[in-house]
This record gives sequence, structure tokens and C-alpha cells, in this order.
Amino acid sequence: MSKRIYISPSWAFHDDRGEALNPQLFTLLSRIKETGKLTKAAALANISYRHGWNLLDQAHQFFGSQVVHLEKGRGATLSPLGEKLLWAEQRVAARLTPQMENLASELNIEIHKEIAELSPILRLHASHGYAVALLPDYALGFQLDLQYKSPIDALAALNRGACDLAGIHVPADLRIEPLIARYAEYLNTKDYRVIRFITRQQGLMVAPGNPHQVRGIQDLARPALKFINRQPDSGTRALLDRLLTDALVDHTIITGYLEEEFTHTAVAAFVAAGMADIGFGVEAAARQFKLDFIPIAEEHYLMICHRRTLRQAACQQFLNQIRSPAFQASVASLPGYRSTRCGVIEALSESLL
Repeated sequence: MSKRIYISPSWAFHDDRGEALNPQLFTLLSRIKETGKLTKAAALANISYRHGWNLLDQAHQFFGSQVVHLEKGRGATLSPLGEKLLWAEQRVAARLTPQMENLASELNIEIHKEIAELSPILRLHASHGYAVALLPDYALGFQLDLQYKSPIDALAALNRGACDLAGIHVPADLRIEPLIARYAEYLNTKDYRVIRFITRQQGLMVAPGNPHQVRGIQDLARPALKFINRQPDSGTRALLDRLLTDALVDHTIITGYLEEEFTHTAVAAFVAAGMADIGFGVEAAARQFKLDFIPIAEEHYLMICHRRTLRQAACQQFLNQIRSPAFQASVASLPGYRSTRCGVIEALSESLL
């Protein structure tokens, strides 16, 4: 579909007089952190140097505190307040983007019914991820109704006929029996098939330069280090818990184990803002926030469907697109992602159960 609705989360600071911060400030802060120079940051934010200076001055007046430290000959650095504002912006985006994309998908499908000839619809429920987020741009010849759900919720929807494809993930080199058993509760028919999607690298995210010298899973037991976790129904959490068991690390001694976020991006934003020392997630999220990354395990992302779905026109178009050189080149541009067997169809017994 060439015409699509995009919804982006936004927020604003207001004081008791009704004055508000210009939202361009957050873009400028991000660019300052990236470049260390106000001149370069303003150019990248598509504003003049003077306007950039005014934004910083307005923020200073608004909060009564500097958001950026400017030193002659030493460039620009974010103050603790500036770091926290940037973290807030990143966390809002990371937390709300999946929900906004779900809503946009629903609206696009309904609006498309009124403005164009109907094309076949493929309903995909899948956990949020960088490669999955590419798919709407490759929905050519069909409509993609993409809803971000946990793997278990996606399989439950597939089981009751509420979606055509369910996205799940499993570790590449180890078998997590409790996870497989939970998946199997919804896969009790031989009529389901697996569509291979991508393989991605999971690992530890730490601040640039790895100041705490984190080397592996065992370091999560260090009481001085703050961890940020994923929610219990995520595949990433299941992988982490298995790795902790194998490393003989008791999760109850991990500082921050009970603090959870719902996407890899949100975990990376936490670490980038200094709110946590370590996170666990995909390499692409770490690189997005300029974090160091310690690879731990690879994970296969799979799509599950009924075999009759494979004969549907929308699914055939979907397979054509994920097998295309263009899509696989996009996957290859994501750090830690591979599309080696993307689009290969297998029986459940070959890749999962």
C-alpha cells in the first residue's frame, strides 16, 4: 500500500504558566550527544546555529538549570538534566512505538478499504523487533496487518484463527524445554508449518567503553551493577533465565532483575541514560544507542502458520518479499542480524518441536 498512516508518540513539558518546551529541543539534545558540537548538532537537526542556541537558552530559563554545558574549545556536552530529558524522550518512543504501530496498522487496513481496490490481507502477530519492523515497507501486492504481541499471545491468536502468522523466537544453540512446552500448548496439530525468518544476536548492552569491565552473564551477580530486564512473557526473558541457570547465577541476587521494559529499544535507552549498567537484548538496539555489546547467544525468529495459509495469495506475496534481495539487504544492514534461510518452509518437527 503506497499511502500509509504513520503515528509517532510525542510529549511536552508545560509549567504552571502554560509555557512549553519546543519539541525540537529533544532532537537537538540527541545530536549534541552524538557530535559533541552545537554547530554540527544544529545542522543535523536542520535548524540554524542561532535557533539551536535559543532552544538551549529557553530550556535553561524554563528549568532554571543548564541542559547543555558549552565550553570554548571543548565543545558541548549534555548536563545531567539534559541526559535525563533525552532519556525520557527515548523511553517514550521505545515504550509507545509498538502500540502506535499496532493502531496505525488497524487504521491503514480500514482506510484502504475505502480508497482503493481491495488486495489480500495477511494478519501477522509478532513480538516487536528490528527486522519485523521492516515488513510494512515490503507489503507489495498485499496488505499487512501487523500487530505486536508477545510470542505466547501471537500463538494463542493463531490457534483461535485471529491471525494468519505468529512470530516467535527460539535460541539457536540450546533448547529451553519450558519455553518449547509453552509453545507446544498451541501447536497441537501437524497442519502447522514454520517459515524461517531471520537469525539475530543477543547479548549484554553496556555503556561505551565498558567501564565496569563486563565480560559475561556471571557479571550480573555483581551487586554494584544495576540490571534492566525484559518482561516475563518475552522470548528474550526465557533465554536470559536459561543462561542464568547454566551460569549458576541466582536471579534473586541480581540488582534490578524485577525492573522490566517491553522492547529491546527501551532496554538500550535505559542503559544509554545511565539508569542501568547492563541490559540484555539484540545487538541492533545496542548499536542504535552507541552502546558496547558483548555477544552471548544467537536466536532464530520464526513465523508459524497453518499449511493452508501458504496457498493464500497474500502469503505467497509475503514469501516473495522476504526472499527478495532487497529485503535481505535491509536485514543485512541491521547489526547482528542474518537472513541466511529467510523464507524456507519447514515442518514443526524440523525446527521447533
